[in-house]
Amino acid sequence: MKTLHLAAYAAVLSMLAAAPVGADEPGPGGSRPPVAKTGADVYRMYCQACHMADAKGAVGAAAFPPLADNPRMGTTAYAIYVIQEGKGGMPPFKAMLSRDQTAAVVAYLRTHFGNSYAEPVTATDVPP
Repeated sequence: MKTLHLAAYAAVLSMLAAAPVGADEPGPGGSRPPVAKTGADVYRMYCQACHMADAKGAVGAAAFPPLADNPRMGTTAYAIYVIQEGKGGMPPFKAMLSRDQTAAVVAYLRTHFGNSYAEPVTATDVPP
C-alpha cells in the first residue's frame, strides 16, 4: 500500500513538472508586440529587411535603393514624404508609424550610414 501511494505521488509530481508555468502564449515576448522607440529601432524593425543592415540597398527579385550616402536624405520633407506615402514598390508607413517614430527614423537616417545632415527632425515636421 505504501508503494502505491509513493507511485501515485510521483505521478502527480511529474504531471505538475510538465505543465507550463506562467506562460501566456507560445514564443518569447508575451502578448504585446515590441514597439520601436528610437530611430535605430524603427530602422531595424521596418526598413532593414529591404534596405539591408548597412542601408546600401539590394538588387535581386526587386531593387531596394540605398539610403547610405544618399543626397536625397538632405531634404527632410522628401524623406518624410517617402516614408509616409511610399514610392515605387515601397509601401506607405503612415498608418504604421507615429509622427515621433517617423521623425526619429528620418533623423537617424540623416545622421548615419555616411549621411551627415545634422539638422534636427521633430514630430512637428511630420504631417498628421
